Amino acid sequence: MKFAGINPWAKTRRALLPAAAVVVASLALSACSGGGGGPLSSESASGGTGAAGSVTVGSADFPESQVIAQLYAGALEAAGVGVNTKLGIGSREVYVKALDDGSIDLIPDYTGNLLGFIDQQNTVTDKDGIVKALPAKLDAFAGQQAKKTKLAVLDPAAAEDKDAMVVTKATATKFNLKSIEDLAKVCDQVTLAGPPEFASRPYGLPGLKDKYNCTPAKFTPITGEALTVKALINDDVQVADVFTTSPAIEDNSLVVLSDPKNNWLAQQVIPLYAADKLSDAAKQAVNNVSKQLTTEDLINLNRLVSGDKKLDPKDAAQQWLKDKGIVK
Repeated sequence: MKFAGINPWAKTRRALLPAAAVVVASLALSACSGGGGGPLSSESASGGTGAAGSVTVGSADFPESQVIAQLYAGALEAAGVGVNTKLGIGSREVYVKALDDGSIDLIPDYTGNLLGFIDQQNTVTDKDGIVKALPAKLDAFAGQQAKKTKLAVLDPAAAEDKDAMVVTKATATKFNLKSIEDLAKVCDQVTLAGPPEFASRPYGLPGLKDKYNCTPAKFTPITGEALTVKALINDDVQVADVFTTSPAIEDNSLVVLSDPKNNWLAQQVIPLYAADKLSDAAKQAVNNVSKQLTTEDLINLNRLVSGDKKLDPKDAAQQWLKDKGIVK
């Protein structure tokens, strides 16, 4: 089938930085590369122009995607594979098109949202089920959408970045909250904050009502993580939608409520690539990143890039690759 209108799974994830670019509905391929070039401009991982036949690594338009892309690029280069980078491409709809037309060959993605994007009827929510379903669904998607390029995935990482219902320790103690099931018992007494789209997305207010019969007393739309966390800490809101790899959770001793009914799909980091573009050596290099990348690693990398240090994603990635022995 052809997807009509806006796909609810098109967006990759909210940007960690409030100034991140917003992708317009026209899906124009406007991108911001690490080197400040124009649309889908190319820059190699080592700073020069990559040779023909090298792997072009792309990223979505938020810092975490950019740093993971640089992890892939650094590992590929260390394995002797030529590398170009095209960072900040945009939403999933945009970068899937870039994979199809050959503008990029490889990009980090997230398992649950990727499956939801290629199969809008998907009901699988667990980690193993999602990973198992992806190859066949990608093949079906290519056929249904008349894609020129077959898409495939490599090994998923243990690292996972998903939405979560987060409260302060004080709120958790006050209402005895450990899970969203606990929250459901007092949902009519709390104000919930999240991005504007949380009001209508399948995993947002509709999902909370459907899975947990949880309808908050009030929903406050807030754009940007910093403002969301500030509202939570100030008790202007009592519950907030925050990503699990946000350093703000640990830095502010926030409590993540468990999701026993899997309202949110598993979201492991997974390499999405054009099937005929990666050599065995390239696949092995990228899989080696996935083998070692943890959620705690993502939190630390996000802190380096989006925290006080404000490291360039490439520099943060190189530090991680050295720590793991992937590069010297």
